[in-house]
Amino acid sequence: MRVLLADDSDLILERLKEIINNFGRLEVIAAFKNGTETLNALRTLKPDIAILDIKMPGLSGLEILSEIRKENSKIKIIILTFYSSEYYQKLADKNGADYFFNKADEFDKITSAIADIMLKANRDSKFEMADLK
Repeated sequence: MRVLLADDSDLILERLKEIINNFGRLEVIAAFKNGTETLNALRTLKPDIAILDIKMPGLSGLEILSEIRKENSKIKIIILTFYSSEYYQKLADKNGADYFFNKADEFDKITSAIADIMLKANRDSKFEMADLK
């Protein structure tokens, strides 16, 4: 599975890359610090998973989420933020985020979210294979 990362912090991007590299079947295909570049890359690279920060230069993660959901409902999107309020959670849910985590105290949940995405993708592909028989 292909993963695109977007966060304006080098430290967060490095931590995310470490997490993803611990999964054998995942590949980081791009990492961005700017929301506008991220949206363009989502449209052209078509990753399976995107991990987006809410606050970035250019477009915010929520703006990216809203735009990309108009075009692609299959990509799994994880929203990260230090602005973990009910307001942002509701906006993320309304715009189609699959997961929403506070970087300060929920960063470790990213691993289980990715594992969940991979498990569901594996289950879905087995279902599709069974349909072909």
